[in-house]
Amino acid sequence: MSVELTALHWTYVVFIFLIIGFMVMRRDTTLVSIIGIFSLAIIATGSITASVSGVFSSFIYAITELLPTILVISIIVAMSKTLTSTGINDVMISPFSKLIRTPALAYWTIGILMMFISWFFWPSPAVALLGAVLLPVAIRVGLPALGVAMAMNLFGHGIALSGDFIIQGAPKLTADAAGLPVNEVISASIPLVIVMGFVTTVIAFYFLKRDIKSGKLTATTGVTATPTTEPSPQHSKLLSSIQKRFFALFIPLLFALDVVAMSVLNLQGGDATALIGGTSVFILLLITMVSHKNKGLEQTTSYLIEGFQFGFKVFGAVIPIAAFFYLGDAGFIKIIGELLPENSNGIVNDLGVALASVVPLSKEVGAITLTVVGAITGLDGSGFSGISLVGSIATIFATAIGAGAATLTALGQIAAIWVGGGTLVPWAIIPAAAICGVDPFELARRNLLPVTIGLVVTTIVAMFLI
Repeated sequence: MSVELTALHWTYVVFIFLIIGFMVMRRDTTLVSIIGIFSLAIIATGSITASVSGVFSSFIYAITELLPTILVISIIVAMSKTLTSTGINDVMISPFSKLIRTPALAYWTIGILMMFISWFFWPSPAVALLGAVLLPVAIRVGLPALGVAMAMNLFGHGIALSGDFIIQGAPKLTADAAGLPVNEVISASIPLVIVMGFVTTVIAFYFLKRDIKSGKLTATTGVTATPTTEPSPQHSKLLSSIQKRFFALFIPLLFALDVVAMSVLNLQGGDATALIGGTSVFILLLITMVSHKNKGLEQTTSYLIEGFQFGFKVFGAVIPIAAFFYLGDAGFIKIIGELLPENSNGIVNDLGVALASVVPLSKEVGAITLTVVGAITGLDGSGFSGISLVGSIATIFATAIGAGAATLTALGQIAAIWVGGGTLVPWAIIPAAAICGVDPFELARRNLLPVTIGLVVTTIVAMFLI
């Protein structure tokens, strides 16, 4: 398996490093991303007109891909506004306030709950289910919103999604590409998922605790908007105490029924998120009509507008960079056209194949290569698009080494999903960032060192397991 790298590939690599560099320096990446899109388009088409159009088309493609997430976040924000303005949220969180009394308890409780729910329904619905109740509690006991976002992110989009033991979407893709039984890949991934999860979450918590104690991390660090579930500072008179208590019980019951429906009807991923979003719409309508009475019709629209304003404000900075990275995969053909080099499987996948073909073959190099290739394929922000490539490359190395196919496959899967599934790529972590009202780029920066250390340790462990 080999591929010839062209000017398109090298240009893409250059702009990846530029974007990462700008992120590290805490500078905005919009201009760099747009120049990157234009550069790729001009190299592929040779036409200035087509390249200028390509920039706009890439924005349309990115918005289309991100729209389901934008929509569900906007609706949840609108619903949360009704909960806070009526005082229902205060009633809902009071039981948890008695259980969670310290930042440490908040971090580990939210994280572990997120992990278990994500195993069954994937992280995006889990963020919506947990955020509305536990974020205000965590903030009240001293865990900043950024810390809450990290906990949901690392345990949900990291541990749960990279192992995917229940739904088995990720191991099915990698196992099929590697020609292995799914159970074999899952078994091989268990020790690696445990090591990666333990190292990353413990280190992340250590940095959180240190920075909170020193004052470096405060309640407003990384906050770009009011958290969607922040308790209202005023005690609203829109509802009576009995009505508030009724809704405080009724709303969790509705979401619990959603969980049952997801299980019975086997709703996963986007379908599960849609169910949560639809339920949120009906909760918004019901509470608004009961609390605002004659003004309910107008107030419903007002809440929805607030939600959509919040959603697009959060996603505005993300669309240009997402548009650039989508060009690394299937987005290139849809945005610019079928102008990739012959036999190309997409810029990102070509880079992964090329890297695998030039390194010497040993179990140490194989483990390092699978981690790097997995991380590279995760840069498109989905975490899933490149894991089939990871399975194929794992087979190549395992054949040459004579062992370790399942371990290498699992390692590449873990690297791809931790990077692209929602802990490092800014537009993939938006659900957790938006629910907590924090900057997704700041969240990605906070995750970078713990996740990197976790990947290094997990790769070393994998060397001994091959």
